[in-house]
Amino acid sequence: MTRQCRYSRETLETFTEVYIDIDSEGEIRIDTPIPFLNHMLETLFKHMNSSATIKTVDKKPYDDHHIVEDTAIAIGEALAKCIEDKSGIKRYSHVVVPMDDALILVAVDISGRGGSYIDLDLEKTVIGGMSTENVNHFIDTLATRSKITIHVLKIRGHNIHHIIEAVFKGLGLALHDATRIIGSGIRSTKGVI
Repeated sequence: MTRQCRYSRETLETFTEVYIDIDSEGEIRIDTPIPFLNHMLETLFKHMNSSATIKTVDKKPYDDHHIVEDTAIAIGEALAKCIEDKSGIKRYSHVVVPMDDALILVAVDISGRGGSYIDLDLEKTVIGGMSTENVNHFIDTLATRSKITIHVLKIRGHNIHHIIEAVFKGLGLALHDATRIIGSGIRSTKGVI
């Protein structure tokens, strides 16, 4: 089985194209107008052991919000397509990721009921063109569009870059693990997800 998907989205503000292959550790090409978002998305897919090509064009450069949101929408929709057939997937995963001073817990459930529960307490600032408040927004949008429940908890940490990077590493590791095929049935007593 190959689980690779494409998704594109165009609005009056942005254009986004996404290709993801969650079963292939291949090339990762990220191109958005936000350097820090590029770095975090490369980190996410590297730790998912996945191939990804993502391009987002900003048609009306107001700020970073629409780029982050529309990129997360497109990634979430593509990921949902990749795991549309949930037969045999592990479904759940959690990791604790250290990065120097930062220690982050990420847990996911491919439940079909997307939602995010985030406790990061990030200082409001901008890193590499990205507002830290958009980290939560990215995760929430990704969770909603992929229909995956995502929990993120900062256990400790003071360096904002380390905290955010540990979050994206944790998301990648947990999503990789939860999407693995470990059987043939649906992991739910309902028989469906």
